[in-house]
Amino acid sequence: MRIALISDIHSNLEALTSVLKTIDLLDVDQIWCLGDVVGYGPFPGACVDMVRERCAVVLKGNHDAGTVDELPPTHFNEHGRIAVRWTKGQLTEEQSSYLKSLPLVAVLNGITVAHATPNLPATWRYILSWKDVREAFVGLSTEICFIGHTHVPVIVGDNGSLNTFRRGPRYIVNVGSVGQPRDGNPRASFGLFDSERWTYENIRVSYGVEKTAASLMAAGLPDYLAQRLFLGV
Repeated sequence: MRIALISDIHSNLEALTSVLKTIDLLDVDQIWCLGDVVGYGPFPGACVDMVRERCAVVLKGNHDAGTVDELPPTHFNEHGRIAVRWTKGQLTEEQSSYLKSLPLVAVLNGITVAHATPNLPATWRYILSWKDVREAFVGLSTEICFIGHTHVPVIVGDNGSLNTFRRGPRYIVNVGSVGQPRDGNPRASFGLFDSERWTYENIRVSYGVEKTAASLMAAGLPDYLAQRLFLGV
């Protein structure tokens, strides 16, 4: 099975549209979304509808949870709180109910997917260090787990490997962010996994950053959220 893995769209419709157009050229069997469909960006409702239509699997991220009042405002930084509050007023009741219904973790065909970590997913911990990696592997029962949350694409193996991929080790793979990359590369990021060939590729896609930034500022959201898109931070 060829699976496209997207995460952290953050209401960036321009980026999501560009990524889906690229995915449509790759002959994938399914698209899986690892959460944070909303938050930060200017088009939450349209992104919810598009993900719901196109993705076979969709998880709940912390910004999705905050938008449907499952996390307190104190969970987010100042810009995140502003965006969550604004996003609440942009979604229909049906869109909010859909976000609320999403699971935190799923295991399908021997593959684990989570927004933040496979163990204790509701704590929304970031995997940032080898200590975090080791703890995450303790809760992992499959050969591979795909995550998002940090917005930084990376592959880590339980053998201590970094950014290599082959049969044998177990892996936690961060697919990066569609709508707000933070690895210094402003292009949208997603993953392509082939479970039969056991291959994984991180793919980057250019999109209309200027259009998203202009729409974000026109919505009255913080300028910082627009400017960071140009830098990929």
